[in-house]
Amino acid sequence: MVDTPVVASSLEEALARIGDRWTLLLVDALLAGPRRFGELADHLDGIAPNVLTKRLRQLEADGIITAVPYSQRPLRMRYELTAPGRDLASALSLLASWGSRHHGDERGDAEAAHHLSCGSTVEVRLWCPTCDRLVDDAEADTDVTA
Repeated sequence: MVDTPVVASSLEEALARIGDRWTLLLVDALLAGPRRFGELADHLDGIAPNVLTKRLRQLEADGIITAVPYSQRPLRMRYELTAPGRDLASALSLLASWGSRHHGDERGDAEAAHHLSCGSTVEVRLWCPTCDRLVDDAEADTDVTA
């Protein structure tokens, strides 16, 4: 019997790269701009220094962040998102919005994005840039397994 290679889905590929707790929180912290190791450690309450180091190295290897030296002696780095890292902003926004809607307490949608004009919680919709219009669920191929 010949083993057929298993092709991972797009979602599996994404989760393999950014699917653990600290990685997404690190990306979120870097959306505000470059930060140093100590600033990230302070921002991510509870992360152990060795875990932070490991996550930063993995994110750099995956092309999500870059490490730019700001001191040579001792060698110290400033971390910032690459373009693919910044592309995660919309995914993080969706996750945060989902979390605020399903938090299960009085906080409700306090952390969700709101429309500045009227105060309503904004919703994310599928958009086709080629057709320049919204796409409903029936028109969208949302199968991300290939």
